[in-house]
Amino acid sequence: MQVPVPGSFKTSDGCVIGYSLRPAPGPNAPRVALIHSLALDRSFWNGVAAELNGHAGLLTYDCRGHGQSGREPATYTPALFAQDLAELLDHVGWPDATIAGCSMGGCVAQAFAALYPQRAKAICLIDTTAWYGAEAPRQWRERAATARAKGMSALIDFQVTRWFGDAFRAAHPEVSDALIKVFLADDVRCYQATCEMLGDADLRPLLALLKMPAAVVVGEEDYATPVSMAETLHKAIPHSTLTVLRAARHLTPVERPKDIAKLILGLAPKRREHSR
Repeated sequence: MQVPVPGSFKTSDGCVIGYSLRPAPGPNAPRVALIHSLALDRSFWNGVAAELNGHAGLLTYDCRGHGQSGREPATYTPALFAQDLAELLDHVGWPDATIAGCSMGGCVAQAFAALYPQRAKAICLIDTTAWYGAEAPRQWRERAATARAKGMSALIDFQVTRWFGDAFRAAHPEVSDALIKVFLADDVRCYQATCEMLGDADLRPLLALLKMPAAVVVGEEDYATPVSMAETLHKAIPHSTLTVLRAARHLTPVERPKDIAKLILGLAPKRREHSR
């Protein structure tokens, strides 16, 4: 089993990015980079990482404005977050990787794959979309305004019911509690900047450029990025598959880590003997 090694580095614009790296278990093992969802951190992937451990090199990290990474509020864009990942890959010496992202992380994965196509060996887009719709700029700014006026705690009930179904929350209260703790530690200014990024994002023009193997995954009960959004992604991305996980909601990597890990491993190509 590979033990995660924590680290940090500074991006070209001076933002500190905190990460954890699990070395590949062998020269032919795939490399997988995992991008978390809004207002959470790299611990989001703990369940999936446990399933992938020993099968792949794993890179998890806190996106800027989140977790242990720099919290300088600014104008965030999917392209900026994608650049952060490219520079992080440079830092850890990975020329390429399979990229998996959930929700916000899925938006970043789309941007990364379009901007750095040679570095994305495959992509797994989980509970995500390329465009939240015409009303998204207003809706996301309203959510940010609630956090700004009342604090992050005012959004907890809204969030947890989107994250998981009633049965999962009742059976695993410790899982919800752990994510709530991360959510409440978020910086409100950075949360606002990220909400504005997601509300304004329209990645649809990039989807036809994604020629690498791609898996689109969504929870059957996801109403944050519903099945219809996943179907739209699947239709627009040339070499994609679509998987709908029954009785799952918005954060399927947490709710169904075995299923997500299996899909990622199915995408991730083994490396040649001479690869780094």
